Amino acid sequence: MPNNSPNPIPFSEPPYLRGLPSPYITPAHRHFQQACRKFATENLTSNALEWERGGTVPEHVFNTFCKHNMLVPNLPAPLPVDWLKRLGINDILGVKVEDWDYIYSGIYFDEMARSGLSGPLASLNAGFAFGLAPIYKFGSIALQERFLPELLTGKKRCCIAITEPEAGSDVANVTTAAVKSADGQHYILNGIKKWITNGIWSDYATMAVRTGGPGAAGLSLLVVPLKGHPGVSMRRLKVSGQLTSGTTYIELDDVKVPVSNMIGKEGEGMRIIMTNFNHERLIIAIGVTRQARVALSSAFSYCLKREAFGKTLMDQPVVRHRLAKAGAELETMWAWFEQILYQLAHLSKEEGDRQLGGLTALAKAKAGMVLNECAQTAVLLFGGSGFTQSGQGELVEAILRDVPGARIPGGSEDVLLDLSVRQLVKLYKAEEKKLSQSSKI
Repeated sequence: MPNNSPNPIPFSEPPYLRGLPSPYITPAHRHFQQACRKFATENLTSNALEWERGGTVPEHVFNTFCKHNMLVPNLPAPLPVDWLKRLGINDILGVKVEDWDYIYSGIYFDEMARSGLSGPLASLNAGFAFGLAPIYKFGSIALQERFLPELLTGKKRCCIAITEPEAGSDVANVTTAAVKSADGQHYILNGIKKWITNGIWSDYATMAVRTGGPGAAGLSLLVVPLKGHPGVSMRRLKVSGQLTSGTTYIELDDVKVPVSNMIGKEGEGMRIIMTNFNHERLIIAIGVTRQARVALSSAFSYCLKREAFGKTLMDQPVVRHRLAKAGAELETMWAWFEQILYQLAHLSKEEGDRQLGGLTALAKAKAGMVLNECAQTAVLLFGGSGFTQSGQGELVEAILRDVPGARIPGGSEDVLLDLSVRQLVKLYKAEEKKLSQSSKI
């Protein structure tokens, strides 16, 4: 069977790709899915495991993606249409940029994770997914003119740099200091950024820095030059999964950054960062759910042919029980994401954030749990092969090592579970207040 065709193994594909009716997927979405799978198969997923073994995705892959506008889907929907058209970016595999919605985004992230590994795409997309939106949404016109032409076309690369050794999910306590120079023309940066995806090969970082007092009110966002810039030193970090993603440790020692590189105004950093988190969490979670599919369907296929105690593993009730429990979690997760994507495609950005912010945080946390369940199930059913970094269990072993990369970035799991309920309580109180006021009229 061609690698770009739907996989018939149970749990391997979303329902709409198994020929089942969908209220969400239009013929246009389906056409894009077919083109996207062909492109991803040829340019990413076929070699993903080999690249993950080696720890690096070749530079030409990034260039190929940019040439075909295939990193643009990482931007939040709706896309920055005016900027894209100005730069000659009119469509994405035939989909007009002005027609792009979050359902297309969901299809894209699902297809890009079809290798089962999150590292290869993460090696390409951090700038487009997380670093660029703050610049074109909140940056001055002058700032946009300086940076967007090269960043949106891939001539230069960027990343998002928020996390620090002592400030991961606790963004409000970022300590990297940005102090104005005596002439007021530059900020002088000192501090450390850690676990920065793509940092090692990025020209710039959209970076959270402290320009004011303690807490969220003292945070700002700057576009900070990285590669070759005086005072910046970077090294790759060895992490347990996502080996190709370019996880980076960045040290800033009296780094001079023009004050004109400020995104928005001083003290607006936390607000801008928070507007980016829903998108980040959503795209991580959709890719994670596809990884869970790959792990569980690989185990299902293995159990159909592997024999033990005189019969196949699939003939063992305990094995079927494990597959059923994990499969129920997986299909429930995907149904929820289809619903969220449809809602985002039909709500304004402001209303989507208000209504779905807490639920998106909850869905991202749950997706990590589902991946953990499916990956552990796969490794256990593969037995010794699932514990080996080669052979027929190599892929599920690698997927299990990716699990922490699903449960920690974008807000760690416990933080997001708490955040989701706090957001839901906030939404409830606002609605309750409205009802109270209307009853008095």
